[in-house]
Amino acid sequence: MAEAKALGQLHVGRSMGVGRWMVLAVSALLAACQVVPKHPPRPIEKPPEEGPVTGQLPTDATRHRIALLVPLTGANAGVGESIANAANMAVLDTGGQNIRVTTYDTAAGAAAAAQKAVADGNKLILGPLLADDVKAVAPIGRAAKVPLISFSNDTSVAGNGTYIMGFVPTQSVERVVFYARSRGLTTFAGLVPNGTYGQRASQAMIRAVEASGGRLIAMQNFDRSAGSINAAVTKLALAGQYDAILIADSGRVALQIVPAIRRSGGATAKVLGTELWNTEGTLANSPAMHGAWFASVSDTYYNQLAAKYRVRFGKGPYRLASLGYDAVLLANKIAGGWRVGTPFPIAQLVDEGGFSGIDGAFRFGRDGIADRMLEVQQINATGFSVIAPAPRSFSK
Repeated sequence: MAEAKALGQLHVGRSMGVGRWMVLAVSALLAACQVVPKHPPRPIEKPPEEGPVTGQLPTDATRHRIALLVPLTGANAGVGESIANAANMAVLDTGGQNIRVTTYDTAAGAAAAAQKAVADGNKLILGPLLADDVKAVAPIGRAAKVPLISFSNDTSVAGNGTYIMGFVPTQSVERVVFYARSRGLTTFAGLVPNGTYGQRASQAMIRAVEASGGRLIAMQNFDRSAGSINAAVTKLALAGQYDAILIADSGRVALQIVPAIRRSGGATAKVLGTELWNTEGTLANSPAMHGAWFASVSDTYYNQLAAKYRVRFGKGPYRLASLGYDAVLLANKIAGGWRVGTPFPIAQLVDEGGFSGIDGAFRFGRDGIADRMLEVQQINATGFSVIAPAPRSFSK
């Protein structure tokens, strides 16, 4: 599935405006970062036990009840724990006066966790993480009129009351292609892996090259074996010269591909990558990767969040932890005009001005997909550097 690789590593309603909300969100984070907690971290609320609801959660007359559905056990427990910890940090950083977040473990069954969350009176669900879990939870949420803000990046599960906050690969492809065109590169080639991620990346590249006025001379699929990679690179060379080549796969795979490109037809081609490279700092250790470009969300505020997280929990978070933090910031912002006990005002999610948080500006389209402002980074011998900052807001 499209999100598996990331785990292995990653208009209606009133709005205060993306700029003002960014100031508030970042100010809260920076203020919290300056103070080391003097007492043990507040633990994540234990997921309620499965079974009949018997009033296990206390009644809240002044706070909105919000469910967080993530895996806390099993293969993806580390990612789920990071998201849950970051979500609780956001509750503390915003004062915890408007919302109450209760965490439910999806590892034993996302549908059962969602049913329990709805029975407990939650009016909004943050999560789940995996696309298959979203498919299981979405009908339950729709039946109860409880929307989902999921952490998946699979666009196929968005819509009809389900919103996805995950980092969508098509957006990073479009951003880096348009940037390459702005720097005078005109002829493109692509290498994409077999599978859902590769299909979406290839479709995005075709659209982006065409829309930017470039020319795509060839695109080849591969299955990550050495033979398949070499065959794909050889076929590209036969198609003609290209100024830039997109490798829509992890940095680890790119390390295998780039030397083959340099030996066969692409000696001077600019190498382009996707958001998957953002968490792979070791790419800077490879001279073959120096000068490559990729698009991703900004790490400026995430690095501050990660430092604060390490102080609080004694270890670093997974990169997707920022989704939990930003989802709570979003819910807390909307909670100010949302009467306790009433359905979540879903129309306020579709705001042309957008929202902002740790990962920068984003807004949900009517298709339920988070459109994000991305920056372009370059890989250098000393690490990554920003060569095209992410816009701070959406133009009207």
